[in-house]
Amino acid sequence: MAVASVTLRTPPPRRVLILLLGSIGDVVRALPLLGRMRESWPAAHLAWAVEPKSEPILRSHPWLNELIVYDRTRAPWSFVPFLRRIRRGRFDVVIDLQRHLKSGITSLSSGAPERWGFAPANVKEFNHWFSNRQITVQPRMRLKLEQYQVFGDALGLASTPLRFGLEPSPEVQARVARILADTPRPRLGVILGSSWPSRLYFPESVAAVIRNLAAQPIGVPGFFPILIGGREELALALAVQRELRDLPVLDLTGKTRLEDLAGIFAECDAACGPDSGPMHIAAAVGCPVVSLWGATAALRSAPWGSAEFALSAEIPCSPCYLRRCPIGGECMRRIAPEDVAAMVRRASAEHAHTPRGFALDSASIRQTR
Repeated sequence: MAVASVTLRTPPPRRVLILLLGSIGDVVRALPLLGRMRESWPAAHLAWAVEPKSEPILRSHPWLNELIVYDRTRAPWSFVPFLRRIRRGRFDVVIDLQRHLKSGITSLSSGAPERWGFAPANVKEFNHWFSNRQITVQPRMRLKLEQYQVFGDALGLASTPLRFGLEPSPEVQARVARILADTPRPRLGVILGSSWPSRLYFPESVAAVIRNLAAQPIGVPGFFPILIGGREELALALAVQRELRDLPVLDLTGKTRLEDLAGIFAECDAACGPDSGPMHIAAAVGCPVVSLWGATAALRSAPWGSAEFALSAEIPCSPCYLRRCPIGGECMRRIAPEDVAAMVRRASAEHAHTPRGFALDSASIRQTR
């Protein structure tokens, strides 16, 4: 793989803003770019504009100086005050990773002399009209984390190990220790939810995976399942438990906060589930993730470090990128539970001696652009 040269920027900017408002998974995958900024520009004021659902990931993050929260629930009335706050930031550089109209307007409103964005071929809603610097066109099915890293190259950031900085706080570690106190190892984090209904794995299939992994050879402990999801997944969790009958399980659905997930996954020996934000959090703390794909593509969104454990079924319409499946989620139904269980065993075995919080050098994914 060819490696592009990077010329370090002189002088470094004083105040930098990242625009990435929404998706939990996207925010997690942009954290290594933030890490490169902090490493290359240690004295810079680094800010991030985000919506409330992803705010807990960034709250008190050690690499950030400022968090600007846009309350989408009060839109459109909250948008103008949000833009005014952005304008008061007097940023030198704005990096628009969102690539939509709203983030484009926000970038322009900042008044920053340097406004970076994606090329016209990679944006929606004429977002490119609002940037005055753009990275090269990115392949549509390239991993988003790698696409974000291209901004680091364009900005002249030095290559650094790819880290996420999601180490749980002492308070979170203590809370997680209490939650998991009576659970045996190995532990399996079972991710139930996703923001799209078309991505969900069926409760009977989830239960079949858990039963398979609980059945181990004599003398080998089975995986202890921990159900992970928000309040939206309460019905799904109940359906899974009905299928499991008397099999022991820890149901954390609706009982944890987003900031707890990094601590919980750090104590799991493996995780499995559909395309979702928690999937990326698990990968960010070094937990091997078996990801399940149908409506979306692993080629673009596989969790970092666990792409080889992605599973999908052969079906002509996949990936369709439809939030709701018109044929009953057939792509997910065709992913066999026994295949998922086998991949969990493989992932757990291969990562058994891998230190958590692993890091790869950003130069290793850079290509000539």
